[in-house]
Amino acid sequence: MTGCEDRLLQLHALLDGELDAVNSVAIEAHLKSCVGCAEAFARLEAVHAQISDPALQLQAPASLRARIEADIAAERPGRVLGSMPRRSRSAGPWLAGGAFSAMAASLALLVAVPQLTTGTIQDQLVASHVRSLLANHLTDVATSNRHVVKPWFNGRIDFAPPVPELAAQGFPLVGGRLDYLDGRVVPAIVYRRRLHTINLFVIPAGTFSSPVGIATRREGYSLVRWTSGGLEFWAVSDIDPGDLELFHHAFARAAS
Repeated sequence: MTGCEDRLLQLHALLDGELDAVNSVAIEAHLKSCVGCAEAFARLEAVHAQISDPALQLQAPASLRARIEADIAAERPGRVLGSMPRRSRSAGPWLAGGAFSAMAASLALLVAVPQLTTGTIQDQLVASHVRSLLANHLTDVATSNRHVVKPWFNGRIDFAPPVPELAAQGFPLVGGRLDYLDGRVVPAIVYRRRLHTINLFVIPAGTFSSPVGIATRREGYSLVRWTSGGLEFWAVSDIDPGDLELFHHAFARAAS
């Protein structure tokens, strides 16, 4: 079950503690009466809890500390050093304490998981892909039947994305869901390649200013973009880039 589209931003703000008292009371009252929004908020809380798990953090290597110290020493002007007290000239004591630990922990989190709030559309796509896996919200409608998935989007979005079945080509259909991308609700059609998940996001062509035929990689994930029939398609997965290109061509042929 999905929540109210006009409440999604408020749910994020409530989770982050960004609402004032009046709006907090209002959205909390809404959650008690709306099952869809309550489930959506529970999924957001699950994502927040998982990305905050210390097990996701990686220990920063000693070489990182050495590199940071070297960079600080190299960027500090000599004339400023001359006028500073002796104990301020060395970054060692500062980095040896809590400040370095905090810096290392922050960098470790950046290494561990992709950022969930980023500026570029590619980063947002990867973040949406990761959220769907972490929050156990891969599909709103789970079926390999295209005749169920395709009409499920009717009335939920203002265009009809193609939903071909690609099991014969090695990419079985898993289902579909609604996602949130760059301020708008978008359909995500889900396929698999062996044990790997492929999220295919579909939007009206021209929504984002990106050149046609993008094939790139972000945070260890492959992305492929193409346009067809007035629509723009973005496929995201952790499979080999060559396999994602195979998916692109199989989908494009079946949908044409």
